[in-house]
Amino acid sequence: MRRTSYRRLFAATLIVASVLAPMTATPATDVHAASADRHDRDDCAGDGLGRELTARLDGTIEDVRHQAGIPGVVVGLWMPGKGCYVRATGVADTATREPMPVDTFVRIGSETKTFTVTALLELVDEGRVGLDDPISDYVRGVPGGDRITLRHLAEMRSGLFPYTSDPDFIHDLQSDPERPFNPWEVLSYGYRHPNTFAPGEEFQYSNSNLVLLGLVVEKVSGQRLADFVHRRVLRPARLRHTLFPNGAEFPEPHARGYTDQTLSGAVEDVTDWNPSWAWAAGAMISSLQDLHRWAEVVAGGELLSPETQAQRLRTLPTGFPGTSYGLGIFETNGWIGHNGSIPGYETVTVHLPSQKATLVIMINTDVSSQGQEPSTLLARAITAVATPDNVYAGAVVPR
Repeated sequence: MRRTSYRRLFAATLIVASVLAPMTATPATDVHAASADRHDRDDCAGDGLGRELTARLDGTIEDVRHQAGIPGVVVGLWMPGKGCYVRATGVADTATREPMPVDTFVRIGSETKTFTVTALLELVDEGRVGLDDPISDYVRGVPGGDRITLRHLAEMRSGLFPYTSDPDFIHDLQSDPERPFNPWEVLSYGYRHPNTFAPGEEFQYSNSNLVLLGLVVEKVSGQRLADFVHRRVLRPARLRHTLFPNGAEFPEPHARGYTDQTLSGAVEDVTDWNPSWAWAAGAMISSLQDLHRWAEVVAGGELLSPETQAQRLRTLPTGFPGTSYGLGIFETNGWIGHNGSIPGYETVTVHLPSQKATLVIMINTDVSSQGQEPSTLLARAITAVATPDNVYAGAVVPR
């Protein structure tokens, strides 16, 4: 990461805008025309959104992809009663020009939070934890932990300093990106800083919050977080292409990932960086098919009691127009879900209950375009075409 962008690495900002800002066409990678124009269909053959809307979406996605310099894009849009749209365009590998496949695996970054919080809320439903319990009941040594509740952590209102904004952490990660980190190590970087506000006073996106919730799940369940999520979340949700990696392993096929969050600031292939530093806040891997299914599970509360789901969906203002945040999810102009950003990859997985629509975006870069997340640019442009009354306003994005 360049010194001017410390807060990008899973940090704590919201990008919100109502229209697609003008951008200069400066693609990071020049791809072959055959690859750039390649469109793959998943389960939408014969059930598309109509020739006119499909053509508009094709053109919109390609315009944003080229202008923002995104190597490869996978988009799925499902609108019951109208049809669906699934496309892959661009390249999965800028060196070989291998086309981006629809069935690619990607690192989903902060979308991991929706899985971790779901695991926590299952324990709430069982009466094994309470959302208003202080974190000090479960984890020792948290600054101000006797006043910070599990609810504060899930709502991003704890006031704990985000460890990913600590300069020493950034340097250590970039100096040896394949090294493993454990949860206690990463938390220690954040604990060096005073809390930024009293619990509940403000919204501040902090990955320290989710690492602590992961530790709570482990302590109460007596299982590794990855094992609990697999048995209690992934399996009942029927997600067969989603996993919590132990290290840098990556199922095939997977797109290569590119970032400029490097020591030199140059764009590099970071596919094999070890995501253990992100753990409960952002280490998971998934696919288009599974994220489509997961968006509906999260928004519909399939794994939770109605009472607990209602608490999850009770979103609070973030201070940014059009976007509010609940228990590990956001709401943006009617869309419910989360985005993800980790060096090399970005995703958006959201559901629009009013139209029962689902949007999933997966890309293999997190390099910003004029200070904006490329996945946010795509989501905003796609929804402006497909759901103009519900344009994706913004997302929790590390800038």
